[in-house]
Amino acid sequence: MKETFYKILSFCMALLVFASTMSFTIESHYCGEVLVDTSIFGTVESCGMEVQQKTSSTECDITKKDCCSDEKHFVDGQDNLKISFDKLDKEQQILVATLIYSYINLFTELQTENISFRDYSPPPLVRDVQVLDQTFLI
Repeated sequence: MKETFYKILSFCMALLVFASTMSFTIESHYCGEVLVDTSIFGTVESCGMEVQQKTSSTECDITKKDCCSDEKHFVDGQDNLKISFDKLDKEQQILVATLIYSYINLFTELQTENISFRDYSPPPLVRDVQVLDQTFLI
């Protein structure tokens, strides 16, 4: 039970470190005020309503305002993780060691005494041996 708990706890801590150091981009495509598509790792699909610019300069150039917009949000991960335990100063090492020791002791099982004579009843008393031998503790 204890080993399984440690494995689950270490896996969760590894996922936490991985998630906190990962950087990603969230891209969104809006057509007017309506959200059309959102993507985290790929590119967003357009709605097909983008205005295409004409390349000929001889015609009358009337430009239409584009109703579509793209937004990009960058989420940066942490880069300042401490890699080794040796780079902590003395007070931090003592604090970490104390916390680990007290946390591990929360999960230790208490030693229970095995009483083998709990269900055993003593034999019936036939005669009082102390009175018979006249041996008394004073």
